[in-house]
Amino acid sequence: MNFDFSEEQVMLRDSVARYVQDDYDWDTRRAIAATDQAMKAENWQTFAELGWLSVPFDEAHGGFGGGPVDVMVMMEEFGKGLVLEPYFATVILFGGLIQKGSNQTLKDNLIPSIIDGSCQGAYAYVERQSRFVMSDVTTTSVAQGSDRIINGEKVVVFNATNANYFVVSARSSGEQWSEEGLSLFLVPADAEGIELVSYRLMDGQVVANVRFNDVSVPATNAVCEEGKAWPLMQAIAEDAILALGAEAVGVMGQLNAKTVEYTKTREQFGVKISVFQALQHRMVDTFMSYEQTKSLLYRAVCDVEADKPDRRESLLALKIMIDKAGKHIYSEAIQLHGGMGITDELDIGHYAKRLMMIGTTFGDSMHHMGEFRELRYAS
Repeated sequence: MNFDFSEEQVMLRDSVARYVQDDYDWDTRRAIAATDQAMKAENWQTFAELGWLSVPFDEAHGGFGGGPVDVMVMMEEFGKGLVLEPYFATVILFGGLIQKGSNQTLKDNLIPSIIDGSCQGAYAYVERQSRFVMSDVTTTSVAQGSDRIINGEKVVVFNATNANYFVVSARSSGEQWSEEGLSLFLVPADAEGIELVSYRLMDGQVVANVRFNDVSVPATNAVCEEGKAWPLMQAIAEDAILALGAEAVGVMGQLNAKTVEYTKTREQFGVKISVFQALQHRMVDTFMSYEQTKSLLYRAVCDVEADKPDRRESLLALKIMIDKAGKHIYSEAIQLHGGMGITDELDIGHYAKRLMMIGTTFGDSMHHMGEFRELRYAS
């Protein structure tokens, strides 16, 4: 199988890599993380000017028409730089839902605005009681003439404080855990009845709990057919796992590279610690964890692109490996750096925190292990 990137993909990867190297050094990233928005508007416009915001969107709406591989090469480079700007929240989740939905008017109105950087969005789907079960939805949508009245609360909403719009999952019918009866609605962030409580996650992101109190939106704001949103929610979760997997691979690669480099400079007993065989073995082990995760990422991307029947198993295996390999790699990196490995001034601890957050986003390893077991051994 040919794993070589196309010329366009190489150019895209190199473009992001150069930006991270030249314009997104560690001090710059720390300064951005310290702001209330946890992003820089000028950077977002640069992303638009460089064409990165257009990558996964159809050419009919001014997009690049890229697929999973194109997103993968970008997200891996974003991971290397711990980029905070909300590419995942706005382009992958929010924009992905709009593009995969059936509402042509929303596509025509919103996708060009996402591409030019003037519109940011957020996907509000997690609830306090739901853990990692996306179909566990108590937020309700009730018909009132030609409008829909939304009531409920969503938690840990990425990019909520910067978003112009939310895509909100709400139950139009059915029981709390049912996959039937779920709808997705576009809700303006400034709509009457919305309350936000923002807070910062350990990886530097600013998220929010969003309360919808009798929020009225037109029925025409449904992203897809009302009550039939579950397949779309599953599809965007698959895209999310691929994007997060690529970002995690970028983070793991940086942790390994920085740790190897550090062992070549730190001395113990009068020699560089890189000469100790026991430490060499440990660094080989972390390199193997990185390579295994990268291999699973490539398999998952290929399976999704080819729409293979077992694509779901590949995605679940990838998410499980991200958590397992991530813990191995960041634990060794912190230990080999000593006490300074967890200080705020050094980037090692921040890479570790990002891997921890990736490990729990859209389900942790235990959740996906259970689902993988059900798929594999279902009779």
